[in-house]
Amino acid sequence: MTVHASKVERAMYTELKIFGGRAHPALTNEICSYLGMVPGQVTAYNFADGEIFCQIQENVRGTDVFIVQPTCTPVNDNFVELLIMLDAVKRASAARVTAVIPYYGYARQDKKDKPRVPITAKLVADVITAAGADRLLTMDVHAAQISGYFDIPVDHLFAAPVLLDAIRALGIDDLMIVAPDAGGVARARAIAKRLDTELAIIDKRRVAANKAEVMNVIGDVKGRDVLILDDIIDTGGTLLNSVESLDAQGARRIFAAGIHGVLSASAIERIEESKLEGVLVTNTTPLEDKLARSTRLRPHSVAALLGEAIRRIHDNSSVTSLFV
Repeated sequence: MTVHASKVERAMYTELKIFGGRAHPALTNEICSYLGMVPGQVTAYNFADGEIFCQIQENVRGTDVFIVQPTCTPVNDNFVELLIMLDAVKRASAARVTAVIPYYGYARQDKKDKPRVPITAKLVADVITAAGADRLLTMDVHAAQISGYFDIPVDHLFAAPVLLDAIRALGIDDLMIVAPDAGGVARARAIAKRLDTELAIIDKRRVAANKAEVMNVIGDVKGRDVLILDDIIDTGGTLLNSVESLDAQGARRIFAAGIHGVLSASAIERIEESKLEGVLVTNTTPLEDKLARSTRLRPHSVAALLGEAIRRIHDNSSVTSLFV
């Protein structure tokens, strides 16, 4: 019992250090600003053949280290860089290492629903653990069960508080929330309940990867202002099909909100040409280049939410109140 208590005491009072990879330095800086500290110094670059070099430029022995690195585009480079940074700080004798992955890539392949396909969400979990992570801090993963793929503690945050404030700021009195598919019903229902408004559901059939066919709108959206709520906006196919269906059903004004604004390929151009009045997104992935190309995107930061979670994890205090 004495040995166990001493371990807890060391964990509570060890120094906190936050390092960021090259995936999203702006978010790392925001998180550190919230916590009143500066990011740790890292040198990272690519060799001529694409291999990644990384060196932590300060002592981390005995410290509580958090590495901020969403596995966004380019997914494979950012994922490997995360693994290399985890390995570097672990070999440098950090007391504890937490991988902070606001956007968890490869999460969409979360089950074996066809013959001879991988479960990449589980594979990525295994590799992150093998690289040296002691715990994971992430946000709105594509499927809730992914937390169970890890054999280390997982703190799974939700961007709902940020989105709720953003939706209320739109100032729409009679707003209806729309789930773009059956998988998003629980998320949309939770937001609709908090806003005390109605919910509509789009019955969607996916015909291929990154391509969906809208079948039917469940709920009366005629003459209503609606907001489509999804976790990931990638190519925009699902979103724009939903917009067309809602418009055909007589919706008056159409907005959207996506937690992870991946916005691949021509997604931004398609959004700009659509009947969407605005798209709320969080900065779990970098948005600077995307905002420069869009008049519809409305960014909202999750840095304070992640920063507060990091503070509480470091202090060994409860993170439960942030799970809303």
